[in-house]
Amino acid sequence: MTDPAPLAAERGRVAAAARRLAADGLVAGTSGNVSERDGDRVAITPTGAVLAELDAADVAVVDLDGNQVGGKLEPTSELDLHLGVYDRYGAGGVVHAHAPMATALSTVLDEVPCVHYEMLLLGGTIPVAPYRTFGTPELAETVLDALEGHTACLMANHGTIAFGSGVDKAVELTALVEWSCTVYWRARALGEPRALDEKERAAVVEAAVARNYGRTRPTG
Repeated sequence: MTDPAPLAAERGRVAAAARRLAADGLVAGTSGNVSERDGDRVAITPTGAVLAELDAADVAVVDLDGNQVGGKLEPTSELDLHLGVYDRYGAGGVVHAHAPMATALSTVLDEVPCVHYEMLLLGGTIPVAPYRTFGTPELAETVLDALEGHTACLMANHGTIAFGSGVDKAVELTALVEWSCTVYWRARALGEPRALDEKERAAVVEAAVARNYGRTRPTG
């Protein structure tokens, strides 16, 4: 190790994100992992850590080849998955969670239909990557393929993964995945949910751009 405490700010954000995910019920105990990238270094949660209690000092730091360059604890067993997302999609932050509703749907669906326009932030439908054993190259490969054209996907009989410009964005998208899955589940209990077609999705994008949707604007 070359530096016992690189990426101080990123380690702090990763630890805070882990605690937030636990508080929101999106991870439990030691399940799930979180990371944020800065250049050729990645701050990532350690294996076996209780995420609700994680401190910045517990967060590991690795390079893009997976070599540990900071921290006293070994990184998560899903390190290859995180590094794969950074390599293929140029992400700034990654969250893998075991969110309960999304995980439940991952056991019965091949994809979650696009039943609400906010799901366009995830790529529309939410694909489900085929089941593979956790921590394996095979899991990383199937998940990376499923993420093509999306910012999140479900992992069959396992959980979720989402990526964004930083770890805070990845947490936000993880929460959106769980919300979307909950909406779908509740609708499906009542009948067959209507999914937005391509024309309707395109109209949402056009309207969002025209109205600068999602940003506050001063009056006058």
